Amino acid sequence: MTELLTKETFFKKVFNYEENKDWKFEGELPCIIDFYADWCGPCKSLAPVLETLNEEYKGKINIYKVDTEAEQELSGAFGIRSIPSMLFCPREGQPQMAQGALPKQELERVIKEVLGVEK
Repeated sequence: MTELLTKETFFKKVFNYEENKDWKFEGELPCIIDFYADWCGPCKSLAPVLETLNEEYKGKINIYKVDTEAEQELSGAFGIRSIPSMLFCPREGQPQMAQGALPKQELERVIKEVLGVEK
């Protein structure tokens, strides 16, 4: 099951943007953060794909979700204007943002190329 992040858990597991001006990844494993809302159709179609990837890459990456309705400040900090939006955070280097419900094949490509993780 993908983990739902609040602002506080985001600071501990991903990035504390209040303390650091420059990107500093706090996590132990590369991660994907899915910015979503319960009413969003494409978000609902993406959810089972992310659950599958969470199982397939268990122990290699973490997949988190951020409810844009409940965490408006967090969503605003990353300039989320459309959902679903996903933030890909490698252990080293800058994160990359993607918008829209990407198909599983495309997500696997991004996991390999951006996060540097093989199945």
